[in-house]
Amino acid sequence: MDSNMKEQESIPTSKVQRAAKFITTGAKVGGNYVKHYAKKVVNPSLTKEDLHNENAKDIYNSLSQLKGSALKVAQMMSMDKNILPRAYQDKFTMAQYSAPPLSYPLVVKTFQKHFGKTPDGMFDSFTKSAVNAASIGQVHQATLGKKKLAVKIQYPGVADSVSSDLKLVRPFALRLLNMSEKELDHYMEEVEEKLLEETDYELEVARSKEISAACGHIANLSFPSYYEEMSSSRIITMDWIDGQHIREWLANKNPSQEERNRVGQALWDFYHHQVHELKQVHADPHPGNFIIQDDGKLGIIDFGCVKVIPEDFYKGYFSLIKKDLMINEQELDQIFYGLEFISDRDTADEKLYFKSVFKEMISLLGKPFHVDSFDFANDDYFEQIFQLGDRISNDKMFKKSRQARGSRHGLYVNRTYFGIYNLLNQLQANISTTKPEWLKA
Repeated sequence: MDSNMKEQESIPTSKVQRAAKFITTGAKVGGNYVKHYAKKVVNPSLTKEDLHNENAKDIYNSLSQLKGSALKVAQMMSMDKNILPRAYQDKFTMAQYSAPPLSYPLVVKTFQKHFGKTPDGMFDSFTKSAVNAASIGQVHQATLGKKKLAVKIQYPGVADSVSSDLKLVRPFALRLLNMSEKELDHYMEEVEEKLLEETDYELEVARSKEISAACGHIANLSFPSYYEEMSSSRIITMDWIDGQHIREWLANKNPSQEERNRVGQALWDFYHHQVHELKQVHADPHPGNFIIQDDGKLGIIDFGCVKVIPEDFYKGYFSLIKKDLMINEQELDQIFYGLEFISDRDTADEKLYFKSVFKEMISLLGKPFHVDSFDFANDDYFEQIFQLGDRISNDKMFKKSRQARGSRHGLYVNRTYFGIYNLLNQLQANISTTKPEWLKA
């Protein structure tokens, strides 16, 4: 983390303080538009790039001071490359790695509230400054005896402000995502549920232990141990995992193709086992949640966001991924209704259009499942995905749709697969794309 980054002495925690921050930011963004159009009168060839840069900077600066759900939503949006202008992607990606950390007195206050002790009273050593600060909490390094530990502390007020923050984020989300209010409402409930779970650190420890144990047999994976006696609803203590984030590892190590493939295979196998065997999945595959250790193993360090996949959604979703979609029209209609891609409110033309659109989309996203091995270094494949996304979102029929498309369960499952594909593309990995037996048929 940038050691020069200024620490925050406090976080606005009341609804009024947080709303005031949003209003100020909205005013700044409005002012940026006014300035942009005034400049455009003088210089008609002016593009929106400067406007996007100014807005991205102002919005990110505000969100990073507020922390919590608002910053998490920015981080989520930065993972979807074709959703936002590049200026927002670049700025919001910072939420995955570095937000301004909280000052030490606030950390001490949190410890006293939950344990009746200071960090120095619990550990042999404890870094006064955070070694990593993200959207929901920050991490300090500690030691106890021979153990090197990572201690994650949740920012004050984050859990209590999830619902009100999401209401405040709505105007920004509507504008940036170009969604209708109906569509946004359809998914916001799912986002709120997941964000509330992410603030429950006792739930995170339980899930971390459960999924780590269930995936412990997978080659080239590594999981920290968790210490419940030194954890609470707002603090998690676990083993420190030494190593580098994927981006640093690629830049510093210049790994061979074999090393890239090994890490990529571990990543694929980890997700394969969760989705198809456990029916619950680590649904936050951004680079900050993975560490590549010196021995080449992939360390998984954050189980805050876990999506439980309902059986009926799982069956419908993956049956569409089959290479040869040998399903009769009636069965296909049932699946499309079940996944909420079409509904009784659609006209015959709309049903036809949306069935063909989602078939094309899922067939493209399913390509790695249609072969025994897949080269994620193939940038053309990703270009096809982005072009299809652009084409659909600009299509008149899609734009005038009066309802949200797709089950809310698809939100985190799609996000998970986009995230894995992007990580495998960064790794330029060529891997064996294992799949369940029923999906091979």
